[in-house]
Amino acid sequence: MESKAIPLPLPREQVCPFGPPPEIEEIRQSSSLTRVLCPTGIEAWLVTRYADVHEVLGDSRRFSSRVGMAGHLLANQPPDAPVEEGDFNRMDGEDYLRFRRVMAPAISTVKRTELFRPLVRSTVDELLDGLAAEQGPVDLHQKFSNPLTSSIIAELLDVPHGDRELFRDLAKALFDSTIDVEALDAARLPLFGYLHTLVVERMRTPGEDVISVMAAKGKAAERPFTELELTKVAAGFLAAGFDTTAAAISYGILALLRHREQFSLLCDDPSLAPDAAEEILRLLAAGSGMLRVATVDTEVRGTRIAAGDFVVVSAQAANHDPARFTAPDRLDITRTRRQHLAFGHGPHQCPGQHVARMELVAVLAALPRRVPSLRLAEPFSEIEFKKDTAVFGPVRLPVTWDHVLPGS
Repeated sequence: MESKAIPLPLPREQVCPFGPPPEIEEIRQSSSLTRVLCPTGIEAWLVTRYADVHEVLGDSRRFSSRVGMAGHLLANQPPDAPVEEGDFNRMDGEDYLRFRRVMAPAISTVKRTELFRPLVRSTVDELLDGLAAEQGPVDLHQKFSNPLTSSIIAELLDVPHGDRELFRDLAKALFDSTIDVEALDAARLPLFGYLHTLVVERMRTPGEDVISVMAAKGKAAERPFTELELTKVAAGFLAAGFDTTAAAISYGILALLRHREQFSLLCDDPSLAPDAAEEILRLLAAGSGMLRVATVDTEVRGTRIAAGDFVVVSAQAANHDPARFTAPDRLDITRTRRQHLAFGHGPHQCPGQHVARMELVAVLAALPRRVPSLRLAEPFSEIEFKKDTAVFGPVRLPVTWDHVLPGS
């Protein structure tokens, strides 16, 4: 690296609530990549253009995931930590594909996701029925988004209701930059112990849940999966399902309430929900980028990158690249060009994206139709956004309404 590093631009929601910070545009216009100093002290090359982000994420031979996705933000996930058994998110090539072959049949196929759809829709309606009995204002994140996503992922893994608080604790710790390595390990230990028990039980007596399907596929694999490997995969699904999807739902609803004409379109035409989901994902996702490390001497857009250099790949900056999207900072749920990078790209594209999409679409099809009077209960300027975390969005979403219409 030859140039002086600038601080990594982080989301500043009160300035740009639904997009990257203003300096990203200036960085994107630069003829070369920009060197940045990250919150955890590492230096990296920042990649912001759509074409460049697409290139880096799609080439795991040149840009490895072994450093973890968030080591530039979270000190409890150091990029130089050893890759241990079952750490599939930090693997590349055939080692990672071995895990994808077990995960995909359990959660990503059309047949499996169609099995989940009635559960998602009924859970959304039940929660909206519950709101009808409430006196606003309420925190919609606490009363709706979080219960929705946590219930769905727990149902998919067949986790009893009484045991679900354990997973909320881990999800909160996993994405919190103020939690050190020891505290994170302390949060993981009881979860791993619990999930290990479930894995062993489902290996012996399989059902139709996600853990059972993965256990069966893992047992039949050319290199059979260990109990620890299956436990870590299950933990990864739970942590993501309990926090990241809920944050995306709350953040997306906030964006729609801030752009009332877009919310009204959904009130009038719920069939727009799939397009609205993709537009919300494009607008909001992955605000502080994903970490990679160069495995060979290479270059991106004329910038020489040495083997061992860190690279921060900003999917949100790419999703706001005017070379790819017309008026990219505008929320437009009728937008037709939707090839965003919110779930990443290439081998490490999010394996749970189909379920996350299904949940977001179900919410956008039902909530505006059933609660057309939904509105913020506090001025937008008083909405507090998450800090010291890799998962962004409002801390609380205070809303009120006049009435909740009955479900169909």
